[in-house]
Amino acid sequence: MHMSHKNTMLTALSVLTLACSSLLGSTQAATITADAQTTKVVTAANVFLNTLSAAQKKTLSFAYTDTTQRARWSNFPTGIFQRVGLKWGDMSTAQRSALITLLSTVLSVDGLSMVRQQMNADDVLKTQGGGGHLTFGSDEYVVALLGAPSGTSPWMLQFGGHHLAINATVVGSHITLAPSLTGGQPIKTTQNGKTVILIAKVPQEVKDAFTLLSSLSAAQKAKAVLGSTSIDLVLGPGKDGKTLQPEGLSGNAMTTMQKTQFLTLIRDRLGILNADDLAEKMTAIQKNLDTTYFAWYGSTTAAGTAYYRVTGPTVLIEFSPQSLGGDSSNHLHNMYRDPTNDYGVAWTK
Repeated sequence: MHMSHKNTMLTALSVLTLACSSLLGSTQAATITADAQTTKVVTAANVFLNTLSAAQKKTLSFAYTDTTQRARWSNFPTGIFQRVGLKWGDMSTAQRSALITLLSTVLSVDGLSMVRQQMNADDVLKTQGGGGHLTFGSDEYVVALLGAPSGTSPWMLQFGGHHLAINATVVGSHITLAPSLTGGQPIKTTQNGKTVILIAKVPQEVKDAFTLLSSLSAAQKAKAVLGSTSIDLVLGPGKDGKTLQPEGLSGNAMTTMQKTQFLTLIRDRLGILNADDLAEKMTAIQKNLDTTYFAWYGSTTAAGTAYYRVTGPTVLIEFSPQSLGGDSSNHLHNMYRDPTNDYGVAWTK
């Protein structure tokens, strides 16, 4: 009886071991597959670093644990806010090209286009003159790396300037852009008597926001529209760690078609992230859509002049037109955060 019991236990242990090995093997395979995007990013980061001099590398390199540098981003131009890192204006053509390649592995095609368009818009703003000590233009945009590029240790890529802060945290097979600031000025300009759109994503986001708003019933609008005047960013630069109570119309109070449009609007902003990591992010958002809220402050008729916000368990989006400069639809401050995972904190606990 004793031997039989022992053999039974050994057999059970063998089965358990095989099951665990099988499970572990499939997990490892999935991890290797999922790491393909991270590998591209790490490779591109190292190619970029290899184009730099020792002095340039020192200028842009920080410890991953440097929380001061991590939070050193803003919508303000040089003269009001001082960024630290390697300036675009201090890079050669080859170095700039390598940096663009790096950004293209982190971002989607649309995301990279938006970054280039925002830089171009700031060059246009520079030609329109500025206020005294303020310095505009793409030469003022700055890149920094926190930690060494790695597929196994956390690190961070920062790139930004006036109206732009891309904060890409890479942890294993995951990449997040939370928190990131986008926007721009001017969004459009006049050339040879014709209106030229400088930042192409903005009109689409405005259109999708108005499509959602217009689809709401009077009762739904009463919940979603919280004020007749646009407001500024609530959780913009300098607000790390702050939280915001959801307000407005919840996803569970929307029709199926409205929920689809709500997801489209969210994707408009998050779609600057590469497709691999975007899919993971959108899955989490869709899972929590019923407890995700849509809020509106401002005109319900003048396109692009109203503030709107999306607040959910894993997403915060703000769209904030600015009155400085006259036409508020031509000057934007936009935010994206993840209340659970800004700077990838959920992956490094």
